Amino acid sequence: MEARREAVVPSPNAAFTAMYGARPDERFPLPATEIGSIDPRYFRQEVAYPRAETPGTLVVDPGNKFLYLVRENGRALRYGVGVGRAGLAWSGSARVGRKAEWPRWTPTADMIAREPDRNGPWRNGMAGGPGNPLGPRALYLFEGPRDTLYRIHGTTEPQSIGTDVSSGCIRMFNQDIIDLYGRVPVETRVVVLPADEHVETFEGPVARSASSSVGG
Repeated sequence: MEARREAVVPSPNAAFTAMYGARPDERFPLPATEIGSIDPRYFRQEVAYPRAETPGTLVVDPGNKFLYLVRENGRALRYGVGVGRAGLAWSGSARVGRKAEWPRWTPTADMIAREPDRNGPWRNGMAGGPGNPLGPRALYLFEGPRDTLYRIHGTTEPQSIGTDVSSGCIRMFNQDIIDLYGRVPVETRVVVLPADEHVETFEGPVARSASSSVGG
């Protein structure tokens, strides 16, 4: 049974501004994220969770652009995400097989073929850092011993959260991927829903589209 949520949401407040503030303690200090133009429903918040997954499970809703960390007593911590083609093309159950701080990014052959000038110089990989499309953290999803090539990671394009983007898997605000990284261990179960299956039902459109093409 799906929970129904209203489309009208409050404007960003001081709590959200602090949540997405600067992180000078990072290996590569992070600036504050500009959130004024982003729908507040995509900010990190606890919500009612109507499904039956075990607490501790990650559930990705690519169609509505949310990721849920299931908690006890019918609750979940909900994060907004941006979803690339890879994120819409795969669904099923996996596990967090690896975690990385300030991960290295290597564009796929498809990304290089599509934008050789932009991605070709990084065919051998880009070291972690402020300009790396994976942001400060990444979770790597596996099915058994097999790397699915599906990633949950940060972003250099926070305005893309809540949108469909042309490349990549599941991207989060950098402050959110840092928060999630600290909450979930390796071997955490991950459920990725089909694009037309949702945890919550909203009045009016949820997702936007964007022209971004950078991502892991």
